[in-house]
Amino acid sequence: MNFELTEDEEMLKAVVERFVADRYDVEKRRKYLKEPGGYSAENWSVLAELGLLAIPFSEDDGGLGLDATALSVVFQALGRGIVVEPLLESAILPGLYLAASLSGETRSEWVEAILAGERRVALARAEAGMQDAQWSVALRDGANGSAVLSGRKPYAIAGGEADAFIVAAPQEDGAQALFLVPADAEGLELREWRFADGSFTASLILDDVEVPADHRLTLSEGMSERIETLATLARTSEALGVMDAMFKETLDYLRTREQFGTKIGKFQAIQHRMAALYATLEQSRSLIDTAIVSEGTERFAANTLGARAFIAEHSLKLGHEMIQMHGGMGITDELTIGQAHKRLLVLSRWPEQPHATLDRYAEAM
Repeated sequence: MNFELTEDEEMLKAVVERFVADRYDVEKRRKYLKEPGGYSAENWSVLAELGLLAIPFSEDDGGLGLDATALSVVFQALGRGIVVEPLLESAILPGLYLAASLSGETRSEWVEAILAGERRVALARAEAGMQDAQWSVALRDGANGSAVLSGRKPYAIAGGEADAFIVAAPQEDGAQALFLVPADAEGLELREWRFADGSFTASLILDDVEVPADHRLTLSEGMSERIETLATLARTSEALGVMDAMFKETLDYLRTREQFGTKIGKFQAIQHRMAALYATLEQSRSLIDTAIVSEGTERFAANTLGARAFIAEHSLKLGHEMIQMHGGMGITDELTIGQAHKRLLVLSRWPEQPHATLDRYAEAM
């Protein structure tokens, strides 16, 4: 297997790293989180100009037509910068759903605008307490083939500044139906709140919201699985990038911080702990690589789930160790360590707990 990046992938990685170097540090990140939607609108425009919103989309849609390797490379680099702009949740993931299911003018209108950075869409599929299989949104038929939605959706990630939402509701046969609901639709109410890392999400309240027939999303089970697999790979790659950033920051700190007249990185106990964490980091990287090279095979989805299950659990353990080595200040937003760990908290728990992913991995295998 060849794990070397191609020239195009190396160039893409360099573009993201330059973006991070020019536009991110601890204070800038805190500033961006205070802006509307919890990220920089200027940065969003730059990311669109760089083509980073268009990575997995086909060239016919105006995308770059790149594969899972490029997607992973970009999100690892974004993770190392702990970038707060929601590329996956507001552009790539919903955009892929729309590109795979809409047609005609509606498709062109939304997909092209998303890739250009002019519109943002949030996914509102997850339910609270789905263990008892109770749906929180009711669906009924409307006039002229439209659908009418009523109920609540607790999670619409990065939904505060979204122009539309992809809302899930149950059909009569129990299957899930998806609808594109504009943010200004009559009967739709939005309530914003923040995740642990400071990023915005939103809850939706739908009161007889009528959705036109051409705003109903129809796609095959196989296409939906592929889109969700790419989303899982992106989130997991970002987590790996965050882990990289935390490890590097801690290593630099251990080489400069002195106690008892010597650098604390010279203490053997510290060296042993860092060696173990480095092994965890490299194991995580290997699992990502294994998932990437299996793209196009029946093992791609399973390998991606396996990487996510391992990294979601072990990233937090690495984060705890990094914080301990920094002492009390490690939990604050004054350091990259504190900001990074909060991001890992979200990535490890969204959209599901690590043990749930592990169960799905076991079933897939």
